[in-house]
Amino acid sequence: MGARTRGLANNVLTSGKLDATDAVSGVIPASNIANASLTSATSFGSATGGVPQVASDPPSPTEGDIWYNTTSGQIKFVAQAGTWASGGNLNTARYYLGSANAGTQTEALAFGGTTPPYSAVTEEYNGSTWTNSTNLSTARYALAGAGIQTAALAFGGTTTTPTSATEEYNGSSWTSGGSMGTGRGDLGGCGTQTAALGAAGYTGSPSSAVEEYNGSTWTAGGSYPTARYGIGASGTQTAGLGFAGTSPLAAETFEYDGSTWTAGGSINTARSFLGAAGIQTATLAFGGNASPITGATEEYNGTSWTTVSSLGTARTGNGGAGTTSLALSFGGATPTILAATEEYSFGATTKIVG
Repeated sequence: MGARTRGLANNVLTSGKLDATDAVSGVIPASNIANASLTSATSFGSATGGVPQVASDPPSPTEGDIWYNTTSGQIKFVAQAGTWASGGNLNTARYYLGSANAGTQTEALAFGGTTPPYSAVTEEYNGSTWTNSTNLSTARYALAGAGIQTAALAFGGTTTTPTSATEEYNGSSWTSGGSMGTGRGDLGGCGTQTAALGAAGYTGSPSSAVEEYNGSTWTAGGSYPTARYGIGASGTQTAGLGFAGTSPLAAETFEYDGSTWTAGGSINTARSFLGAAGIQTATLAFGGNASPITGATEEYNGTSWTTVSSLGTARTGNGGAGTTSLALSFGGATPTILAATEEYSFGATTKIVG
């Protein structure tokens, strides 16, 4: 049997209030929102299409609540949305830095970059503060990263020329890993310390080379569909995502299954040198060079990209970590070189209709 509804007229008591013993479609006034002992609802205004009218916003509305504020003359509702807020600054401002992009918002790792000149600095984030750790053995910028704060991988990048150097981090120090087959900077990286993926990049010209790391050696993977550099990347070695990039500026997205790349939905803002967080079916992309530099943030659901709240400070060459609900962006340039960190959180927020 389908759902049944009853009109409000059938639920009006002689007192003029609504009978709450029957289901009533609509939203209650401010004084009754989130009130477990609710017995009535009042002030449904015809001028606002039945939306409840209140003189002030409810103190603790939840997702789905809607009301008309008679003081401000605005209809408001609560929906799920993401917002960026300031976090603790890096100790060393830099851009084109690497990150353990499988890390979390409260356990992140930043390494390398340029201040200029190129840097070996490594820093750990605990959710509020960055702390210096052991430097990379090879100072470089435009490098890629994978893994988590206590088991990270740094690979590729540029010194005076593109490098193939790979280093493994154990939570306190770096040791040398197997060198990449193709030295390059401006590449995309994702995965774990023992199952990483490096894609595209710049060798002196845009590259389509893809390599997979098994914890000791790199081997060739399926070629990236288009020679690019400055791409964003997320996910794992067998379920990866590559997107955006340049030469020329691109909006394309490709999904990797461990051997083959398949086209996905195009990102809304074409750009390069952007931050990323998440997995193949739930990725957050933020910042980048879109000519001009942008703070645009987009979420990928495995099929298409949706624009969400922008970074507080537009930037390019920023690092990233986390998930689509709890992400982290750090460093970058505006073109002024930044130490700023921003934290992305997804939750209920009040929206204004008009």
